[in-house]
Amino acid sequence: MTKFDRILASSPGRSGGHTERAWPERVSVTTRARLHFGFFDPSGQGSQPFGSFGLGLDRPVTKLSLRRAESLAVRGPESERAGTYLTELARHCGRDAALDLEIESAIPSHSGLGSGTQLALAVGTAYARLEGLNLTPEEIASVLQRGRRSGIGIGTFTQGGAVIDSGPQDGGLPAMLARADFPEEWRVLLIFDPGCKGLHGSGELEAFATAPAFPDAEAARLKQRALEIAFPALSERRFDTFCEAIGHLQSVMGLYFAPYQGGPLVSEKVSAAVHWLRDEGYDGVGQSSWGPTGYALLPSAAEAERLFSEAESRPAFAGLRFEIARGCNTGASIECV
Repeated sequence: MTKFDRILASSPGRSGGHTERAWPERVSVTTRARLHFGFFDPSGQGSQPFGSFGLGLDRPVTKLSLRRAESLAVRGPESERAGTYLTELARHCGRDAALDLEIESAIPSHSGLGSGTQLALAVGTAYARLEGLNLTPEEIASVLQRGRRSGIGIGTFTQGGAVIDSGPQDGGLPAMLARADFPEEWRVLLIFDPGCKGLHGSGELEAFATAPAFPDAEAARLKQRALEIAFPALSERRFDTFCEAIGHLQSVMGLYFAPYQGGPLVSEKVSAAVHWLRDEGYDGVGQSSWGPTGYALLPSAAEAERLFSEAESRPAFAGLRFEIARGCNTGASIECV
């Protein structure tokens, strides 16, 4: 009997000696994208490898529903990857995957917004709730091999907000070091290049395998800057200070990863938009993770609307798509019916 079988067998309503209870017929999970501002040790070779800083957003959204069925059926965007996560989790728990999984919407894949981790955690959480398994997001991530370098996606799935993680700990997942609400009045202008994909798969693995060591002293400075400058600026609503800290981290990441992604940003079109925003005086700009999605942090809805309209009207940005997002200070929503 596996650990998960023991949990299931001891659950009320699933064995003869327990009180009957109504198990859900359907579980729906909604989770959201995240920005990844960067690593403190991007090489992963230092005394405190990786360690990262990111932010939960209110969009784009992954939304799915899971129910029991006669056989496995998966439909909707990202269905192949979602089906793989579902069958792998069922296999690990020693159970059949006779389930119907419907994906209503999905964060774009390989866009730098954490689509894979959010999809895995959403599928895993829905499965655990439907089957009465007491699985944490961290346990789901471990089974499905997510969050091995960065814990930002796990942190935003569970609690939202701005989060800093420790990097992998003794071969395990990163621990959350700090978490703060993102000010309600601030906004994020997202910059999408639908014709470009960020580095992923074998390309990503090769980049990390061949990247040079990053100085421990510089990694410590980046971490200190995030914890002692950026995080207090959030609670004190010092927008310029927060943006300067993010802009500095992004500049370091861009230079370090440029040889592997063709420049500081992977998309030339997004790069042009980010340079324009910098020229306009915005410091909190950059590329999320491997991109290609770029972003600009903005102090108000009015400022975001103004920049959105101007960006949309510029012929130089033809082919790009812009969207205004908020920070999301709550984790994923789960509905059982």
